[in-house]
Amino acid sequence: AVMVRLAREGWPLIGVTGGAALASAALGPWLLCAPLVALALFTVWFFRDPERVVPGGEGVVVAPADGRVIRVEETHEPAHLRARAIKVSIFMSPLDVHVNRMPVAGEVLGVVHRKGRFFNAAAERASLMNEHNALLIGTGDQRLLCVQVAGFLARRIVCWVRPGQRLERGERFGLIRFGSRVDLYLPPGSQVVLKVGQRT
Repeated sequence: AVMVRLAREGWPLIGVTGGAALASAALGPWLLCAPLVALALFTVWFFRDPERVVPGGEGVVVAPADGRVIRVEETHEPAHLRARAIKVSIFMSPLDVHVNRMPVAGEVLGVVHRKGRFFNAAAERASLMNEHNALLIGTGDQRLLCVQVAGFLARRIVCWVRPGQRLERGERFGLIRFGSRVDLYLPPGSQVVLKVGQRT
């Protein structure tokens, strides 16, 4: 049998929705409990946390999130790097895996959580105005920024790491609930092989 790993933050919600589905199945007709069963199954699906094969190689950066690439551009990051950077935005729909992973091996230099709005995560204004959690990463003489951005449905950003920790490329560092995006800021001159519209 294939066991599916689940993110630990999902267990309370899985317990609530699963319990409600079981109770409704025991007490009521199938047509009434079917929506609760579907909700319980979706909750399990949402919090799945599959293993990933992390590519090796010097200087390789991996996508920090599963989803669709919605933006690749050179920009000025004003809040954390305060410098020019190449921005790669990945939108995660409620059907995508929402566990986020380190794009490179390195040291967590800073973690900054900021309150904000809950606009559609695919909208460009979400980067600046939505609630977000910024992870500043040092690797060699370079600094990267990985920003978890809450969306319209995403009301909780989870980050498991703290400043001073060293993590490997592809190691899990957090998740966002129910539809969101991750913005990755790379040093100028980085070669981005992803294109807008591709899936990571």
